[in-house]
Amino acid sequence: MKEAFVSIIVPVRNMERTIGKTFEYLDKVEYPREKMELILADGGSTDKTIEMIKEYGKKNSHVRLLEIENCPSPGYARTQALKEAKGDFIFFTDGDCAPCKDWIYKMLKVFAKDEKIGAVGGEIYTLRDDPDNLYEIYCEAFGFNRVAWRYGNLQEGYYPELSKEPAPTEICGHNAYFFVTANVAYRKEAVEDGERRFWDLPTGEDMDFGLRVRKKGWKFYFLPDASVDHMHRADLKSLLKVWFSYGAAHPPLLAAHSDTFMEIVTQFRGFWPNHKSYKFLFPVKGFIYIGNFHLMHIYGLLFLLFFILHWPFAMSFWLKFFTWATLVPLLVTVFKFFKPAFNIQPYDRWFEFCKIKYLTNWYFILGALKGSRKYKTFCIDTSF
Repeated sequence: MKEAFVSIIVPVRNMERTIGKTFEYLDKVEYPREKMELILADGGSTDKTIEMIKEYGKKNSHVRLLEIENCPSPGYARTQALKEAKGDFIFFTDGDCAPCKDWIYKMLKVFAKDEKIGAVGGEIYTLRDDPDNLYEIYCEAFGFNRVAWRYGNLQEGYYPELSKEPAPTEICGHNAYFFVTANVAYRKEAVEDGERRFWDLPTGEDMDFGLRVRKKGWKFYFLPDASVDHMHRADLKSLLKVWFSYGAAHPPLLAAHSDTFMEIVTQFRGFWPNHKSYKFLFPVKGFIYIGNFHLMHIYGLLFLLFFILHWPFAMSFWLKFFTWATLVPLLVTVFKFFKPAFNIQPYDRWFEFCKIKYLTNWYFILGALKGSRKYKTFCIDTSF
């Protein structure tokens, strides 16, 4: 396995802020350079990214730059790179990521254990580009893109097998086991089964590709130690844009991969990700999560309604009763939702962290709702 030829594919676009740090870490990755190719697929950078790549390539003969015209998405860039990749194993990361030094050897060791393993993915931690940036601080505390946290403190091992009739939450909900392309490696034969093609939509391409590979019978293996550090979005606008795009990926994923089920997930019962859910056949594919984010809005609207009606019907005992009866669960769900934001340092910036938490969850839900009509699905995404 040590002699296997590997390809590392990195799609980039306007990565001037982070690409230099990525190069620093890639330089430290232990593997013979004559057995490696690093393909940087640029999707139309307008900053200094291409200039920085060319300068880096002068010092590293294994580096290749692909300049892709009219590139609509990172998935399209990866597809163009796959057309050129010669590796027996294809590694994926991003231009704002920093792999650990034994990243390649650790993953290849797992591939050698079982020829049915099609993909190995590692953990994704946070690397702060600016130690004082509130958005990077929040992403680190939130565990943005953390694999183990996504599945309830998942340990090393095989992912569960995909159901023969996959339900919506197995495709893009809390039971959707996938690897983001910030940190994953595929066996060449599995890539071939995935037709060496990612879809061209702005996001969700890693989930779609993984599902198509898994449907071919390949196993996925989680190896936390093969980690990558991620430099996250450093301003609110960029962070909200990415969360909106994550939600928007769910309707096309459901349309392409889910069986015709509707699922209702009661997040207020049990602990993540072991919530009580109800699945039933339904003409429209989708899911409805009901958690603290949703409940605080429902109770808030009910409280407002009863409070307004209380004035013209001031003598009504029941209106007074329901007004105060909805206030209590409203305050409880608000407290539960925002509580994690109060545990992030610096503590005196709690209001900003609450704002980030609320808006990212809201944009996540909006993204899924926007695409539901187009793809004839219905998604009310999770509370986090």
